Parts: sequence; structure tokens; C-alpha cells
Amino acid sequence: MNPRANRIKHAIRHSAWLVLLAGLLVLPAVSLAQQATETPTATAEPTSAGSLAITTIQPDTLINDVAVELVVTGRGFVDGSVVVINNFGGLETVFVSGSVLRATVPPGLSPGRYTVKVVNPDAATAELPEALKIVLPAGPTNTPEPSPTPAPTDFVRPLLVVASYGASAPQITPGQNLDFEMTLANAGQAPATNVVATFSSGDFVPRDTGGVRALGTLGPGQTARFWQPLFATADLRGSATAVLKVVATYTDVNGQSYESSFELSFPVVPSGGGGGPAATATPTPTTTPTPGPRQRPQLVVTTNTTDPAQLQPGSRFALNLTVGNLGQADARNVTLILGGGSGGGSSTVDGTPESGGLAGAGGSFTEFAPIGSSNVSPLGNLAVGDSRDTSLQLIVNTTTKPGAYPVKVSFVYTDDKGVNYVDDQVITLLVFQTPQVEMDFYTQPPPLFAGQPGGLPLQLVNTGRNSVIFGNFSVTADEAELTNNAIFVGALEPGGFFPLDALITPFEAGPLELLLSVNYTDDFSRPAVITQTLTIEVMEEIPFEPVDPGLEGGGSGEGGDVPVDENGGGGQESLLDRLWRFLRGLFGLGSEPGGGEQPGEEFVPVEPGFEVEPPPG
Repeated sequence: MNPRANRIKHAIRHSAWLVLLAGLLVLPAVSLAQQATETPTATAEPTSAGSLAITTIQPDTLINDVAVELVVTGRGFVDGSVVVINNFGGLETVFVSGSVLRATVPPGLSPGRYTVKVVNPDAATAELPEALKIVLPAGPTNTPEPSPTPAPTDFVRPLLVVASYGASAPQITPGQNLDFEMTLANAGQAPATNVVATFSSGDFVPRDTGGVRALGTLGPGQTARFWQPLFATADLRGSATAVLKVVATYTDVNGQSYESSFELSFPVVPSGGGGGPAATATPTPTTTPTPGPRQRPQLVVTTNTTDPAQLQPGSRFALNLTVGNLGQADARNVTLILGGGSGGGSSTVDGTPESGGLAGAGGSFTEFAPIGSSNVSPLGNLAVGDSRDTSLQLIVNTTTKPGAYPVKVSFVYTDDKGVNYVDDQVITLLVFQTPQVEMDFYTQPPPLFAGQPGGLPLQLVNTGRNSVIFGNFSVTADEAELTNNAIFVGALEPGGFFPLDALITPFEAGPLELLLSVNYTDDFSRPAVITQTLTIEVMEEIPFEPVDPGLEGGGSGEGGDVPVDENGGGGQESLLDRLWRFLRGLFGLGSEPGGGEQPGEEFVPVEPGFEVEPPPG
């Protein structure tokens, strides 16, 4: 062998080992540098329960008859933190800084002590037990200022007085029947409703009506004239005057009850005496017994429901009422008036209604208004103990705020003797402001396969016009396993959205129903949940074939796959193998896998005097 060629070969091999050694030393350094490069810059971790705390609240004592601003100081607050009061719910919170929050305490909290809590968007919480005290407002002073005595007619309330009265005879004859006439007038400055005149037994015994006359409604300055049959008792013999006791009961438009009592005097026919002829004994007539309880109809709303059950601003609904006659007489020609109307246009004179119709347009329709028909509904006749169902179509005004609203219901009717009655009652309707939300995918979900995990890109959107404080936004499914499927939302402005990236592993192929839900506190401080369902399609599981390690490329052995060669001609190469092939190719010694020499090549020695040709390239 030529010594010169041998030296060149040894030099090449020595250089190759030096390059290999340098590569082995450089690789760990490169790996460490890469790890240092890939390490992200330290970012602020979500606030934990340990770093979140409440120091003070101002004010700590307040009178909760108006909305009050509460300033909460501490540490660990972030944008989206919510101030929560126990047994009430979340407050409208404004983020000022990491140590200051401002929240609005609405009116209506009961007196007592409340725990104040702060909830961050990452579900970290901190609380200050019994830090807020609610007290009652101070009462009026014990010594009211003197007020001038009002004039006799200066009444802002209804006041019934006797305008005139009389009897069918100038003098009362004991033991005889007579008719009594009376006119009542409203001397106040407010209407008197449900006017009822009751005659007490004493010197006179009421006949026919049981001593009760219903007069309906009397406006300021109006009068009502009526008649009442009476019987003068025999006990009046020897008396100079007979006294008739009348009690008028009535209410104002707010339901406040009033009573006016009158004692009316009548002269009695004197008994005979002196030198005149002896008075002929008059047989004592059989008196009509005084009835016990008042024999009259009494209409009552026994039940009331709405359809739908939960009312919201702008929604149409049906008000379903069940009306029963709980009195002791039949009710004739019953008319229901919704909203506070009454029979003020009909007065009674001796049991005969006058013309004028029903006054049903004077009620309040600010929150609820009838649609499709008026607020007056005829019910017909109701016997004693009977009941009847009726329904009215109404709409909630769009300007109606959430809350409880009393609604007045009036019944105008007569009894079997033609006496008019008006029964006023109040029912209560609740109006809610349910948050308007949309729960859906914020992008097209990836294909899901049975038995394999996949992602669910979900989001919650506040589509309403008001800011809402939500609780947990979650997703569940019966035929799947879910992880990371719930998150606390907090305050969400109108148009705002909150994402939820859940992981799901379906059990079976086919349609899969997802149940999305979000919690919140309603307008009456009760926990509520909004739910929505989504349906996704789960495909069949992808079949998986095992790999034979003895076949090249991980094939199954079919289709001409080449087995792994023992000398490295097939199979997977290591890093050193690839580096060695790179160096061999660099010096023109061949870079084929499995060795540096091609199979079948023969080494030809170089004759003396010939130069070694440099490798091509």
C-alpha cells in the first residue's frame, strides 16, 4: 500500500473522530440552550385564595331604604371581581384597582349582619364575616308639631253624612209598619266605594232586606237616596221619640275602611190619658225576627294563575281566575272589572239601578293592559257555593320593572231582590327579568370519535340589554366523560361573551345531546338556572392495527415490505449512524446506510508513481 495514501486515510479517520466527539459535546449545550429559549417569560399567576383578601368595607353600617355605594378594600382584586353579600347574591361591582372595588347595595335588605365576599374570575374567594350591618331608619319624633284645625269640610278622605231622612208617616205608631227614606251624601274629597248602610234593631226592626242596603260608589259631592221598610216595636208605647240607628261602612280607592254612625229621631204618637176615653188596647203584632248574619252574596277570587307562569316585560299572558260565591245568597248578572274599575256609574234608588253603565275605565293599566278585549268580562249568575273560571288576555308593559305588582279586581252584581253590590279585591302578579343569553359553539367543533377525546369550543353570550352577574357556566352529557367542563363567569356586560373549552370523550357513536347551563340569582334573590341543549354527531371509532417491529417502516408485512437488516440496511438509524454517514459523504466515502462501501466493490491498490485523485465535488 502506498504510504502516502495510508497517511491520508488515517488523517481522514482521525478528523472524523474529532468531529464526532465535538458533536457529542455540543449537543447537550444546544439542548440546554433550546430549553432556555423555549422557557416562557414568567407571567402573573391567577389570584389564589391565599393572595386574595378583604381588609375593610365602607360604610359598614347603612340604612337600606335607598341604594348605597359600598367601597371594598383589600388585595388581589382583578378586573371582573364580584362583591357578593350572603343570603342576597352578587352586587353590581366596578373594578377600581387591585386593592379597591366599588359595589352598589340595592334597597330591600332586611335588618341584620351580612358577610361580604369577593369572588375573582378564577373562582378564588375571600370574605369578611358579618362585616355589613343593616339597620332600620329612624322613626319620627315623639312630639309632632301642632297643625291648624282643618275646616269641617276639609277632608282628603271620603266622608258620608246624612243629607235628609224621613218616614212614610209624620209620627211613629207603635206596632205598625212604615217605610223609611234616607239620603246619604259624600262630603269628603275622595270617592267612597263599597258603601253599605246597615240598620240596627232597637226601636225599629228592619223588614225584607235584613237591614242591609248596598249603595255602590259615591264620588265627592254625590248623593244616594234609598228606602228601607221598618216595623215600629210595641215597646215605643209611652215614649216620646223613637231612635233609628244606621251605620254606613265604606272604603277609599286604596282600600282603607271607614265607618259613619247615625242616630235618627222620630216623634211617636202619644198614648191616650187624662179625661179622654180610655185607649183601646191594640193587639201586639207578631214581629218579624231580626236575621242573624247578613244574607248577601260574597264573590271572592279563590285562585289565580298566569300562562306562562313567569312574566317578563313585553310578554303576553293569560290571567286565569277562579271566582266563587262564598256568601249566603245568589249573585245575579255578575260582571268582572280588572284594574280597579267599579260600579261607580250605577247608583241604587230603592233597589232599582239607575242608568249610567259600569265604570271600568278608571283603573290603573301602567304595568298590565288588556289585549284582544276590554277589562270588563261578564260572568252571568253564581249560586251560593258555585264557582266559575274565567281568563283575560293581558300584556306586560315593556317599561315595567321586575317586582311584585298588586292588581285590583272588582265584581259588580245584584242579589235576588235587585240590590246592587260591588266587591273589590287585590291579587298580586310577579314580573321577572330573565337574562337573555346564548350558549353555543364559538367555532366549528372538530370531528368527534367514539372512545377518543376531543374538544368542545363553547361560549356564553349576554344578548340582553342589562349587565348580569352569572355563576358557573357548565356542560354535561349522559353518554360521555367530560373534563374542564365548568367555569365561574361573574359580571357580564351586554354583548359580552365568556368561553369554555371543555374536553369530551364520547362512549358510543351517533347523536350526542349536550346540556349547557348557567346559574344566576333572580330578581327575588332566589337561585335560578338557564339551560340549553346542543346536539353533536359522534363518528365510529377509527380501527387501529398493531405494528410489526420486524418490518421496515412499521408496515404489516404485506405489499413487499423489507425486513430489517442486521447490518443496518433497513430499520431505524441512530443519531450517530446519520452523523457517520454525513462525514463519509463529506469526504467522498459513500453515505449509504449500512456501511461505507457499496456491496460488491473491490479495493484496488494504487500503483507507485500514480497520484490519488481527489473525491468528486
